[in-house]
Amino acid sequence: MIADGVEDGEKWLAAGIAGLQQNAFYMHRALDSNNLRDALKYSAQMLSELRTSKLSPHKYYELYMRAFDELRKLELFFKEETRRGCSIVELYELVQHAGNILPRLYLLCTVGSVYIKSKEAPAKDVLKDLVEMCRGIQHPVRGLFLRSYLSQVSRDKLPDIGSEYEGDADTVTDAMEFVLQNFTEMNKLWVRMQHQGPAREKEKREKERNELRDLVGKNLHVLSQIEGVDLDMYRETVLPRVLEQVVNCKDDIAQFYLMDCIIQVFPDEYHLQTLETLLGACPQLQPSVDIKTVLSRLMERLSNYAASSTEVLPEFLQVEAFSKLNHAIGKVIEAQADMPIFGAVTLYSSLLTFTLHVHPDRLDYADQVLGACVKKLSSYGKIEDSRATKQIVALLSAPLEKYNDVVTALELSNYSQVMEYLDNETNKVMATVIIQSVMKNNTRISSADKVISLPCLS
Repeated sequence: MIADGVEDGEKWLAAGIAGLQQNAFYMHRALDSNNLRDALKYSAQMLSELRTSKLSPHKYYELYMRAFDELRKLELFFKEETRRGCSIVELYELVQHAGNILPRLYLLCTVGSVYIKSKEAPAKDVLKDLVEMCRGIQHPVRGLFLRSYLSQVSRDKLPDIGSEYEGDADTVTDAMEFVLQNFTEMNKLWVRMQHQGPAREKEKREKERNELRDLVGKNLHVLSQIEGVDLDMYRETVLPRVLEQVVNCKDDIAQFYLMDCIIQVFPDEYHLQTLETLLGACPQLQPSVDIKTVLSRLMERLSNYAASSTEVLPEFLQVEAFSKLNHAIGKVIEAQADMPIFGAVTLYSSLLTFTLHVHPDRLDYADQVLGACVKKLSSYGKIEDSRATKQIVALLSAPLEKYNDVVTALELSNYSQVMEYLDNETNKVMATVIIQSVMKNNTRISSADKVISLPCLS
């Protein structure tokens, strides 16, 4: 049955490519003879192949890329036509007479790119027109690829600071609004894919959605590359608007991917200065979102940022980064009551690593993290989940690796209490780690009381 589906997909793709190539051939002849009418006619017929609903997203992408290559040639032809005296305004109106809406919008985006470049109209007006007209395609896959094309042809024509398209009528705010609107519409289309088709095909849909996620995420990358989007604009507009879409879509696949995108594409400094806003969204995510991975990656980035220069460390103190992260993790664990102990311990382990990197002199911070972990562990008793015990070993090993000194670790009052929740086998593993640390660092333990207080001897 699956083999038949794959075979059918190949047939439909081959038929689509054949139809596209045939019309592209006639389009090329029209381009060579400067026949605008025929060029529009055959390009519209060529683009009609993208109206198919029979292809998987992966195969649709193959067909789309062939059409994309042909559209680049058509765009060059449109540029030449305007040099030969053809009015770009008339051309923009002319392509709107294409019979079917999908070919019409692809042609409109292509001419729109030339229109912006001609500077015969403010870039913001053309961009606004295009991003709104693309609402005419509500089929998720077709709509995603159309908007991806719009993003591709417009990204070097945004009215950014220092751009040739910046002017009195065009500002970086217009560029930001265009990308945010396109992102919002694309995310809605992407989420809608989840609710199409029978329930038994849920896994297949999730796989197909993951194949298309980068089409949506690229918008955030474009936003991060706009020179004029400074910290203030990011804090006041970009992040709140993106997070609003992330939270309101109520889709776990989209929420996890987009939170990760935000963390990866925007600068570390921006994350640090907007920590409260970013963390505030976390408890509002779906319970099934892998929030431990999202927050762990955020803390890893911030740890690396702190390690990059001592000059940035005062910023961490100024924004009270530890306090905000500690509070957010508590809220997330509280909101996700069904979170496995493995997830909770992973979060505390990441927070402790962050704390030891950024505030190595604040043993009280490290002890707070261990204390919160003890509180969570106390509701479980002895931990037998191997993934959780592995994370506890990582948690307890972190102070030893940072300070190279068991005695310093023993000053953390909650350190030995965490060990009480380990099973016998893991306790032996942890005892070995402690003894190896003592031997490796030639640690001198000055009193019998301190020797007795070693968790491995208690």
